[in-house]
Amino acid sequence: MELEHKDHVSPILKDGVKNYLIDIDGTITDDVPNEEPERMVTCEPYPDALETINRWYDQGHIICFFTSRTENLKQITIEWLDRHGFKYHSVLCGKPRGGNYHWIDNHLVKATRYKGKFTDMVEKQVTIEVFKD
Repeated sequence: MELEHKDHVSPILKDGVKNYLIDIDGTITDDVPNEEPERMVTCEPYPDALETINRWYDQGHIICFFTSRTENLKQITIEWLDRHGFKYHSVLCGKPRGGNYHWIDNHLVKATRYKGKFTDMVEKQVTIEVFKD
């Protein structure tokens, strides 16, 4: 991963490279709760998710699966991703459960809600909540 370092602050990705944080359950496969890990082994990926995510990876973007699965389920998750041919850079477990996320960061954050189909991203104007200037 190529990063630009300036003025002793956190590095940023090169222009045009996106850092995708992608949920797993209900986003790239069936919605499987932590309480049913046996289903995590047998569920199938959504074909459009596999194709799109691997294309983004091949285009040089960073792919990180960020899931509410717990750390004790990480190996099952990695084996499932690898078995189905997902290309990725990392897997982060422990995302808070329940949704309604509001991410606050000193870097630009763009959020996209998955609504049943992975496609290339398009630009759309929407209303968002921000801090007062």
